[in-house]
Amino acid sequence: MNQKNSTPLVKKTVVIPFMLITSLFALWGFANDITNPMVSAFKKVLELDNFQASLVQLAFYGGYFTMALPAAIFVNRYSYKKGILLGLALYAVGALLFYPAAAYEEFGYFLAALYILTFGLAFLETTANPYILSMGSEETATRRLNLAQAFNPIGALLGLLVAQKFILASLQSDDLLPNGNPVYGTLTGSAKELVKTSDLAVIRNPYVILGLVVIAFFVVIALIKMPRNERQEGKVVVSESIKRLFKSKKFVGGVVAQAFYVGAQIMCWTYLYQYAESFGIDNERAVNYGIAALVIFLTGRWVGTALLRVINSGKLLFMFALGASICTLIAIFIPGTVGLIALVAISFFMSIMFPTIYGIALEGQGDDSKFGAAFLVMAIVGGALMPTLQGLILDLGGAGYTDILILGVPEVNFSFVLPLLCFVIVAFYGRSVYTNENLTP
Repeated sequence: MNQKNSTPLVKKTVVIPFMLITSLFALWGFANDITNPMVSAFKKVLELDNFQASLVQLAFYGGYFTMALPAAIFVNRYSYKKGILLGLALYAVGALLFYPAAAYEEFGYFLAALYILTFGLAFLETTANPYILSMGSEETATRRLNLAQAFNPIGALLGLLVAQKFILASLQSDDLLPNGNPVYGTLTGSAKELVKTSDLAVIRNPYVILGLVVIAFFVVIALIKMPRNERQEGKVVVSESIKRLFKSKKFVGGVVAQAFYVGAQIMCWTYLYQYAESFGIDNERAVNYGIAALVIFLTGRWVGTALLRVINSGKLLFMFALGASICTLIAIFIPGTVGLIALVAISFFMSIMFPTIYGIALEGQGDDSKFGAAFLVMAIVGGALMPTLQGLILDLGGAGYTDILILGVPEVNFSFVLPLLCFVIVAFYGRSVYTNENLTP
C-alpha cells in the first residue's frame, strides 16, 4: 500500500504532454453533452417521433463503433501523436459540416455530420486513454486514467451550459402558448418554415465555433513534441493481439460491462429531459438538472479517484453500481420531483465506471493495450443502441411520455428499467473482478 501511494501518478518528464492530452478529455466531453439535449431539440424543430429523434445518439455513438478499430490499426502503424492529430481533424470536419446541414435543413445531413464528428472522437478516445495509461507506472494506471477522465465532465458542463444558454433558450419551436401548448404546432406552413430555418441556425452555430476551436488544438499539438512509449507504440500483429485479448476473461467482461455502462449513462443523461417534461419542466429549465448531474458526476469522479487509493477497483465498481441501481429503482417507481432527483443522483455512482472498467480490462495487457483500447471504445456503441430501445418504449402509447401506464408508472418512468439492467451487469463484473483476483490478466 505504501509503495503504491508513493509512486508518482505521472512521470515528471511528461507533465506538459499529460496536461495537453488530458485537455482532450474535456474537448470530447463538450461534444457529448452539447449533443444530449439535441435529441429533444431536433424532435421539436423537425417534428420527429421519439424513435427518430433517438437516431441522434445512434449516429453519434455509432461513429465510435465504426472507427475505433481502424483508429487502433492506424496508431499501431504510426504513433499516438498522429492518431490524435487525425482524430482532431475528423472532429473539426464533422463540426463544420453543421453549416451545410443547416443550409439544406435535412435531418439526415445532421446525422451524417455527427457520425463523422465521432469518427474523430473515436480516434481521440482510442488513442488518448492508453496514452494516459502509458505515462507512468502500471500500478497507478487506473488512478491516472481516473484523474484524466475527471476533466471530461468539466467539458461536459461547458457543453450543457452552451446548449442551455445559446441553443435551447433561443429555440422558437420551444415557445409555449398561455395554455401550455406549443406555439410551433399552431403556425402556418410558411411561418413554420421561417422558425425551422432560424432554429437550425441556432443549433448550427456552436458546432461551427467548436470546429474552429478543435483546429486550434490541432495546431498546438502538432507543434509540441510528444513522448513516445516504445513498448506500447511498438508494432504488433493485429490478429495475434486480438486472439490474446479475447482469451482474457477480465478483458472480455470489461468490454461487455463497458457497453452496458455507456448505454446506461447516455440513457440517463438523454432522457432526463423527457422525464422532467413528463411533469411540466421544459427543456431550458431541465438543463439545470443536467448541469447538477454533471457537477455530481465530477464530484463522484474526484471522490472515486481518492477511494481507489484504499479500495480495490473491482469492489468500488461493484459498490457504485449497486448505488446506481438503487437510485434507478427510485426514479422508476416514484414519479415526479423525487424520481428526478434520484435520476440526477445516479451520476455520482456512474462517475468512476468508464475509466475503472477501462483500467481493469487493460491491466497487464502490455503491447496489446492499443487494440484492447479499440474494443473498449467500440463498446461505446451501447450508447447508440440502448437509447434507441428506450425511445421505442417511449413510443408505446404515442408521441408523449405519459400516454400509458406500465407496472403502475408512466412509460417514461418504466423505460429506465433498461439502465437498471445495465447497472446490474456492471455490478456483476465488478464483483467478479474483486472476488476472482486470479482472472486471466
